[in-house]
Amino acid sequence: MNEGEGRYEEFTVDGDRLIAKIKEIIHKGNVRRIIIKDEKGEVIMELPMTVAVVGTLLAPVLAAVGALAALLTSCTIVVERK
Repeated sequence: MNEGEGRYEEFTVDGDRLIAKIKEIIHKGNVRRIIIKDEKGEVIMELPMTVAVVGTLLAPVLAAVGALAALLTSCTIVVERK
């Protein structure tokens, strides 16, 4: 799954592990975008990881992801790295 200059990784996780995995991904750094897909492969949420989001707006973003996680049994996280 390569487009342009970005490098992509995919992780399949249970809904209850979604927030922990996203925190881990953000902590590792070099993330441009995080895409969350449902069991059918449909995009549920797309999170551009700008400096502002990572720095000041991370708590509201994780709250939204937490609400989403409550609805999902399994999901795929696609990470675009620089």
